[in-house]
Amino acid sequence: MKRRPPPLSIPERTAYRRLEDVVGCKWSAAVLGAISRGVTRPGQLERFIPGISTKVLNERLRKLLDYRLIDREEFPGKVLRVEYRLTETGRQLSTIIEQIRDLDEAHSLGAKSDPS
Repeated sequence: MKRRPPPLSIPERTAYRRLEDVVGCKWSAAVLGAISRGVTRPGQLERFIPGISTKVLNERLRKLLDYRLIDREEFPGKVLRVEYRLTETGRQLSTIIEQIRDLDEAHSLGAKSDPS
């Protein structure tokens, strides 16, 4: 008889919820992907990501900052300029998200060409 694995602990479940909060949001993945491609300013991000509103973009940027996946840098001047960069953890997560996207693309193409 097979033994059932123990249920997830509270810390494990909390870690999964944090992950779901970032990866489970289509906008977070899009923002991470855009920043990883060198789109670093808020206005550029808004133009680069079709359908995202200023409000949602700002919420996602705050969330990604809270999770330390991105850093914010301010450049003072006549007009304050802000840029975002991926942290090391953000780069790692972005790489994983791209791998999942590539897998999905390959699977989708394979499913369309598979006659069975």
